[in-house]
Amino acid sequence: MKGLYLYCIRGQNSPEVSVKGIDGGEVFVIGYQDLEAIVSGVDLGEFGSVEIQRKAKEDLEWIKEKAQAHEKVIEKAMIGKSKKVLPVIPMKFGTIFKTKEKLQETLKKHYSQFEKGLGYLEGKQEWAVKVYLNRKAFENNLKKASIVVQEKEKEIAQLPEGTAYFMQKQIDGAVSKEVDKALENYTESFFESIKKYTELGARGKILEKELTGKRLPMVLNAIFLVSEKNLEDFAKEINNLNKEFKTKGFTFEYSGPWPPYNFI
Repeated sequence: MKGLYLYCIRGQNSPEVSVKGIDGGEVFVIGYQDLEAIVSGVDLGEFGSVEIQRKAKEDLEWIKEKAQAHEKVIEKAMIGKSKKVLPVIPMKFGTIFKTKEKLQETLKKHYSQFEKGLGYLEGKQEWAVKVYLNRKAFENNLKKASIVVQEKEKEIAQLPEGTAYFMQKQIDGAVSKEVDKALENYTESFFESIKKYTELGARGKILEKELTGKRLPMVLNAIFLVSEKNLEDFAKEINNLNKEFKTKGFTFEYSGPWPPYNFI
C-alpha cells in the first residue's frame, strides 16, 4: 500500500525539486491555496510508524541513509531561482499521510499557522556555529596569566621531590577548575557576540568527537536565525573571533543555510 511522505511546506510557484525521494522515487508537489507540500510516494509497509520504530532499534544504517535523503530533499526545496534561499517549514523524519485527501485536510486545518511561519522566515536563514578547543593550549595561556600559579610553581621548584609532587597535584586540580570556569565565560561571551548579528540564537547539545569526527573537543554548539541583510556581518564576526582567540586554543566553524527546524 502506498502513502505520501511529507518533507516540507513552502510557498507556491517555487522551482521544481530535482532530487530523488527517500525511497528513490520522484519528488512532487501537492498544492493547497498558495502552499506547496513537497512529497514523494512510499511503501507504507516499509515506512509505517511501527516499522520505522523497529528499524530505529535494529537497523541504524537504514535510518541514517533515509534521514540523509530526507534532509537532502528539504535542502533542494529551499533553493529558488538564482540560488535564493526560500523559506520552508521542514517536517520531522517519518511524517507520512495515507492519502492525498488526508494531507490536504492537514494543510487546510493548519493553513494560517503555515502561512504565518513562512512569512516569519522570509529573508532569514538558519546557520550553525561550532567552536572547538585545544584545552592544553587554553590551560597554558591561563597559567601564564595567573600570578598565583606562577608564584606557586616557583615555590614548588624549591621543595623536595615528594612534597613538590603533591603540591603540583593540588595546583593542577585548582587550574582545572579555573579552566572550566573561564571556558564557560568564554563560550557565553562568544554566543552573545555572534547573537548580536542575528534574529534569534539557541545553544545545542555538545557533540562527542566520535560524532563530529574532529580531533579537538567541541565546547560550543550554537544555532542562529540570521537575516539575509546581516549575513556578511555575521560571518565577519565569527572570522574575527576565530583570529582573535586562535592563540588561546579556540577554533570556530560555521555552516548553512540549514532547514530552520530550530526556529519554526
